[in-house]
Amino acid sequence: MASILVVDDTPAIRGLVARLLASAGHTVTQAANGKEALRAVKFADFDLVVTDIVMPEMEGLELIRSVHKIDPGMKIIGMSGGGRGMPADYLTLAKNFGASATLEKPFGNEDFLNTVHAVLGEPPSS
Repeated sequence: MASILVVDDTPAIRGLVARLLASAGHTVTQAANGKEALRAVKFADFDLVVTDIVMPEMEGLELIRSVHKIDPGMKIIGMSGGGRGMPADYLTLAKNFGASATLEKPFGNEDFLNTVHAVLGEPPSS
């Protein structure tokens, strides 16, 4: 299966997403913010980055741009529940910055895993 980096400043969400991915057979690395994630991307090979958009230290939009400078082909899923703006605004920007897909929080487990599988080019979960 895939090696996936999960980036979210909320430990409960980061842990939930990591557990979902691990239960689907993926290898998961976690980062609490964009700066941690960028360090991880520089030193490890990932098939996918799943990142929150609104975070301290380095927001997800900046992370998406920075990751694509390192690896232009990296697949990225951006997720957001809003913050100071509407989630759709952040998610549109994430797509414009190069995210392969986006998800609005809260999302269902099946929707999340189906999005991951689609981005990775794998068959949907049953």
